[in-house]
Amino acid sequence: MNNKKIKQHTIDFIFPIALFFVFAASSLAVLILSANIYKNITESSKDLFTSRTCLSYITEKIRQNDEGGTQNIYLDSFDGHPALVLERNLNETLYHTYIYEDKGVLRELFIQDGIDASSRNGTEIMKVSSFQMEEAAPGLLRFSCSSDEGQMESVFVSIHSDNSI
Repeated sequence: MNNKKIKQHTIDFIFPIALFFVFAASSLAVLILSANIYKNITESSKDLFTSRTCLSYITEKIRQNDEGGTQNIYLDSFDGHPALVLERNLNETLYHTYIYEDKGVLRELFIQDGIDASSRNGTEIMKVSSFQMEEAAPGLLRFSCSSDEGQMESVFVSIHSDNSI
């Protein structure tokens, strides 16, 4: 008979427990780091969404109204606010679409030429921190939009219906 006694050491008990705690602490650290990264990416994505959506909206509106051979897109003012003006002739009647920023809100107003209206009458498109527009060159407009969190984006839009290009 073989009566050998296996001698147990304390390290045989402590090592697996220590290894388990190291693994658990590492897993927790990775989980916390990934949650912070996800939060930062989500916030950054939200900031970009606001400013890029604003500029995409304006670019698309210009493209919809950019008819060859007519000067129907220009910058002007509406009720004391700088505005993008899109002219359209429907059934022999001239209409204006004004896109402007009023008290932190991008607004749009579609109105017949010659009718008085207030900037409050415009439809709210989205909230923006700031919105600027300028004519960078003849037939080239520059729009800049900033979200509430300060993310600034800009876009240049070429007007193809402008005869001076």
